Amino acid sequence: MKETSVRYATEGDIDEIVRVINAAYRVEDFFVRGNRTNVEDVTARMNAPGACFIVADRGDGVLVAATSVDVHEDRGHFAMLSVDPAVQGKGYGRMLIDAVEDHCRKSGCAHLDIEVVNLREELPPFYKRLGFVPTTTAQFSDTGKLTREAHLLLMRKTI
Repeated sequence: MKETSVRYATEGDIDEIVRVINAAYRVEDFFVRGNRTNVEDVTARMNAPGACFIVADRGDGVLVAATSVDVHEDRGHFAMLSVDPAVQGKGYGRMLIDAVEDHCRKSGCAHLDIEVVNLREELPPFYKRLGFVPTTTAQFSDTGKLTREAHLLLMRKTI
């Protein structure tokens, strides 16, 4: 088996991206109904102007991590950072965040944004350690999937 590499996703990765994201987001079953994403959502995000997915590939066609990234003027944004639960805690999330920051810097971004749901209490401290600071809050994007009240915490980092 090859060493894990970080690269831009291709359309051939869509099924694996969906698998990794949905597996990683099972942790949110305590407040969200259903899967986090599907083939149509990933395809639309991948094809949006200024957007891409960055993945960690273990070299045999199996992805261990994925995240979507989009760039608009001087702002980068990433979402759905996901690491396969079988390999969490091995640095793949950090590997992707480093790649996201590099991609955004090369695209002319001065800032990088992310939203985290308030009920995932472990996430704000994780992102704060990486230099992100809370800026504001927003409504959860798909309130129909919620089984309890939740909102988003918007965080930003100067890159």
